[in-house]
Amino acid sequence: MLDRVTSMQVFVRVAALGSFSAAARALNLSQTMVTKHVAALEERLGVKLLHRSTRKLMLTEGGRNYLAACERILGEIEEAEASASLERIEPKGVLRLNVPLTFGFRHIAPAIPEFNRLHPEVSFDLGLADRFVDLIEEGWDLAIRIGRLKDSSLVARRLAPCRTMVCAAPSYLKEHGTPQSLEDLARHNCLGYTLPSAVGASRWAFGADGEITVPVQGNLRANNGDALLSAAVAGQGLIYQPTFIVGDSLREGTLVPVLGGHPTYGLGIHAVLPSGRQAPAKVRAFVEFLARRFAPEPEWDRGL
Repeated sequence: MLDRVTSMQVFVRVAALGSFSAAARALNLSQTMVTKHVAALEERLGVKLLHRSTRKLMLTEGGRNYLAACERILGEIEEAEASASLERIEPKGVLRLNVPLTFGFRHIAPAIPEFNRLHPEVSFDLGLADRFVDLIEEGWDLAIRIGRLKDSSLVARRLAPCRTMVCAAPSYLKEHGTPQSLEDLARHNCLGYTLPSAVGASRWAFGADGEITVPVQGNLRANNGDALLSAAVAGQGLIYQPTFIVGDSLREGTLVPVLGGHPTYGLGIHAVLPSGRQAPAKVRAFVEFLARRFAPEPEWDRGL
């Protein structure tokens, strides 16, 4: 006999995602098992909960009423468990974490061994990707996102600032001169970052809120900051990148900042997780760990 609470959780997820297959992926179950859970509820209740078609699922009237009851009951269960065990539960289990590629490689992956020494019962499934992921649809527990977050149904915590700078190699500036004004950028080779951002391949943003945009062009465009960094260090052109990418090169002198009198667009580094439920201990612990690690000043900004 299938567990009734689990079946209710499965039904709520199916209703939220509108798909048996999507719910199966999010819950790490087979589609067959998801179907069995919903069928068991319908048999127990004696009512049909969902209208199924080849194109979409729709809740019946009974399904809508039962969904509201399930959400209330499951919420009360979670609140009861959280209040009883919040302080005593040790972080454990697999933490599925999605992080932007360069930031994850440079600053998250090196932090995991220290976290595991503190919490040895947590293991990680680390996804490194610069694409925008759907936490619920793809089953991620937590994501790190860089930028200015839009309003959404997700819960976010700011972990650290993300400063940006325009910089170039001394060899490039010696050959082409140092830009003194934003208008000077039109005469320089500006290496472009192609992923959606306030700092794109064809325009760079300045001012505290990015209110000033300057058209730029150059002979290299890339969807990865490290690729642009390598080209800039080799003297190919100017780059506009976060200090977590260019910080080491600035400290070493292989890059130097330019246009220091024109503030660049400030971003933030955020931990993002699904809303509507108490975060598992493993997620809470890792978010707190990162917040402490990056405070009061992240390591990539020290000395700049």
